[in-house]
Amino acid sequence: MKKLLILFCSIWLMCSFSSLNAQDSPVILEEVPLNYKKRSPLYDYSEKQLNNTDTIPDFERRSNKLKITGTIYQSDGVTPAKDIILYIYQPDEDGNYNTKKNKGKRYVNHRGWVKTDADGRYTFYAFVPGSTFEPLTYPRKIGPKQIHPVIKEPGLPEYNLDAFLFDDDPYLTERCRKKLERIGYEGIVKLNKEEGLFVASRDIVLKQNIASYK
Repeated sequence: MKKLLILFCSIWLMCSFSSLNAQDSPVILEEVPLNYKKRSPLYDYSEKQLNNTDTIPDFERRSNKLKITGTIYQSDGVTPAKDIILYIYQPDEDGNYNTKKNKGKRYVNHRGWVKTDADGRYTFYAFVPGSTFEPLTYPRKIGPKQIHPVIKEPGLPEYNLDAFLFDDDPYLTERCRKKLERIGYEGIVKLNKEEGLFVASRDIVLKQNIASYK
């Protein structure tokens, strides 16, 4: 397992994830499951609406619009993985995890779900998040921008992937990059500008680059 301190250069990222992992969804099936408040937010979607493309709430209103695309492969790194659920959530452009409440439970507003097609493809329309603060430091320090992904393979428990980080982020320091490189971290994406929005690509191989937090 990767050490939390090394993975994100500080414990701020781990703390932000653990506090949000048990959050809920605005879309619930007709009957609320008994484990609704404790289960992973990955499961809080409407199956009828799930396909290989999704749009994060507030996408149209955000100035730094972002399109994330990629292919998810089986563990051999070659075979496209069909019907894989990929769930992401992120802070807003100010680095805050905007939350709402439903059925007595809070959830992160800026998030989405996709299920890969026969070619393993997925697409999210999101926005570039703001930098977040380390929660346990004084004076408070700013950390890298991030988008958190969670994977669900058919018949297997969900697991968290290394977060999406951004190559042009000034808070992704050289020291941090060297540590990430040593552990084989592959979550850093490069942003290109196309037709008024940023575009990033990240292919995913199942059972690789699994984050060490749940």
